[in-house]
Amino acid sequence: MAVSDEKQRIMPTAQDRQEGKILDYPEAVLLINPKNSFLRGEVDDKYQYSCEDKDNRVHGWISLYPPTGFWMITPSNEFRNGGPLKQDLTSHTGPITLSMFFSTHYAGEMLGMKFRNGEPWKKVFGPVFVYLNSVETDEYALDLWADAKEQMFIETESWPYEFPLSEEFFPSQKRGLISGRLLVRDSYINERLMAGSSASVGLARPGNLGSWQYESKGYQFWTEADSEGYFLINNVLPGNYSLYAWVPGFMGSYRYDFYITITAGSRIRLENLIYDPPRTGPTLWEVGIPDRTASEFFIPDPYPMLENQLYTEDTSEKFRQYGLWDKYTELYPDEDLVFVVGRSSFEIDWFFAHVNRFVVDGEEGKKRYIPSTWRIEFEREESFDDDELGNYTLWIALASAHEAELQVGVNDEEMVVPHFTTGLIGKDNAIARHGIHGLYWLFKVDVPPSSLLPAPHRRNSLFFRQVRGSSPWSGVMYDYIRFEAPASS
Repeated sequence: MAVSDEKQRIMPTAQDRQEGKILDYPEAVLLINPKNSFLRGEVDDKYQYSCEDKDNRVHGWISLYPPTGFWMITPSNEFRNGGPLKQDLTSHTGPITLSMFFSTHYAGEMLGMKFRNGEPWKKVFGPVFVYLNSVETDEYALDLWADAKEQMFIETESWPYEFPLSEEFFPSQKRGLISGRLLVRDSYINERLMAGSSASVGLARPGNLGSWQYESKGYQFWTEADSEGYFLINNVLPGNYSLYAWVPGFMGSYRYDFYITITAGSRIRLENLIYDPPRTGPTLWEVGIPDRTASEFFIPDPYPMLENQLYTEDTSEKFRQYGLWDKYTELYPDEDLVFVVGRSSFEIDWFFAHVNRFVVDGEEGKKRYIPSTWRIEFEREESFDDDELGNYTLWIALASAHEAELQVGVNDEEMVVPHFTTGLIGKDNAIARHGIHGLYWLFKVDVPPSSLLPAPHRRNSLFFRQVRGSSPWSGVMYDYIRFEAPASS
């Protein structure tokens, strides 16, 4: 099976799975006696081969006898739901190859399509390209992947296709394009405007800030800006859109203030667009990198008897290993995670997922999961007159949430009444499905100066408690946390 240049491997058979041991959910099976003995002791789980839609252009299978390839090529993502970061299944044991037009994977029911009162709706899915290739001898069988990639580039360049006869499928001459430049304004980082380098910029149905990640009924058209923030989106279907964006390295989301109307043959050039990322004051400290994932945080090694060999050789996606959620309790057996600003490193000392810890009950050794409370300690070294200050600000950007409620306490570990709560959020199931992100959430928490211990050199504590504690997969992944001083300081 081949999903990318890095993800290529011999796979088990469907019979191997039937003879294996089902783990915590039916999709995950421990291979007990596979036909290929070197697969023994591995976990097979279709979610380990998921990827973001923006990268899901070609995947499939190679047979050695005869040396033949079977490939699913998706030349455009315009009809897929949830935007470019939406994750979905590709190929998996069966052998099975999927073309996913629509799903709620890594998002939950928030991405579902619902219709009421006879609401009219239509949408063209595809076409997609099923490609078969072959070579004369099995010696060159792996070359079939390279050939499939070349065919993918050909199909992508050919989009939109000219051959469909349906009036609902629009060729290029009936579509339009839009271009412009995105700049970032944050005077606390740079007094000058900064280029929106590598920004993701897209058109989707009109909606609220960031609503594209919940959108399924309409089409979406996305591109990546260059190093100077310039972008071009072509072959856009006629219609009314909002323009959305986000910039790696900056928190939050952008939405253009006006609707964009695309007509057949239109060529829209926007003036410089200015994105003002969320901010109220200067940064005192931060944890993580604002990139909408938790990939920069500590990801543990897998259990030796639950490994997928693909990710032991290439550890860039080590988070796809099975069972990492239970590693938290083993790393923190007695006390929960404590992060000390100025001393701790988020690459080492911040676990990639805020999960529940397990306790073992009774002689049977049955696991039970209970909430965990993480703590950030910091010193308020500056000394201001509290009467003249505004609030401090705590920003919490989440890369994922599943059946979670995150509560925050300020110098209050008991949190009988939490200082802040998200309420029950999320259904993306990214922890169980080996993702490093699901849907994006951003929360602003005002922190009055009176709730902090006075300077100098008095250590303050922020407590983060995930209170929904019945499941190993209830929890959140943090993208980025920032604590800001009042603007008046």
